[in-house]
Amino acid sequence: MTPIKVDYHQLKFYWCLLKPRVMSLVVFTGIGGLWLAPGHISLLKVFTAILCIALGSGAAGAFNMWYERDVDALMERTKNRPLPQGKIQPRHALIFALTLAISAVLLMASLVNSLAALYLAIAILFYMLVYTMGLKRRTPQNIVIGGVAGALPPLIGWASVMNETALLPWILCGIIFLWTPPHFWALALYQNDDYRKANIPMLPVVAGVKTTKNHILFYILALVALSILPVFLGSLGLFYGIIAFVLGLLFIGLGLKLKVSSDPKEGLRLFFFSILYLFLLFAATVGDKFFFIPITL
Repeated sequence: MTPIKVDYHQLKFYWCLLKPRVMSLVVFTGIGGLWLAPGHISLLKVFTAILCIALGSGAAGAFNMWYERDVDALMERTKNRPLPQGKIQPRHALIFALTLAISAVLLMASLVNSLAALYLAIAILFYMLVYTMGLKRRTPQNIVIGGVAGALPPLIGWASVMNETALLPWILCGIIFLWTPPHFWALALYQNDDYRKANIPMLPVVAGVKTTKNHILFYILALVALSILPVFLGSLGLFYGIIAFVLGLLFIGLGLKLKVSSDPKEGLRLFFFSILYLFLLFAATVGDKFFFIPITL
């Protein structure tokens, strides 16, 4: 029998299509929703839910790379991706993306529950059709509206356990929704010339640097306010509240620094901090379950 040969270089290119760094953050926020849900769930369902969230995120990323392969070839940040480099055929990337998307939703529906599968399908389709195909090349509000897709993982995680929704997972979704614009606009400030060259109407290209910085600060302030709300509602405790408050002050401070600075690298610094911010904030929601101390008013 002839042994099956695996092309590990090709596997690496398909792995890149999944946008693994984005996927890891999506999965982590989904785990936050799973962890905070007060019900009980088997380990098999936990594993399945996490796997499906990862597959769904990867599918959306792969579809995005397939659809945007022409503009990716024009931008320094993305020109070395597998499709612009010709490492993967476009039709193979599309089949890969659609297969992952369908498999993720069907697996979630069959092994977890239909509500979680519905939210997963909405997130995938919103990112693929509304954001990637509908908004990205048409409006500077692409990131704001498109942020709905990336905001849903905590709700998917919660629904995986409870088969219903509640206020807390919706607040967590709102946190990610408000986090998304300053996160991406900060990068867009640094990559402004790239987006202009590719004719992508990101806010700095359309409205200018000053307006973008003002919008970033506004969203940061709204984000910080919403991040504290679960503490006053009694959904999360003092442990989370302290971490959210400190992280929020740091985020505001960096936003103010970006606003008054003329150094383009300040946008990149804010971009990287925003990733750390979201990771630590959701880590605090997990830790709060161990160290819950309610605040009484």
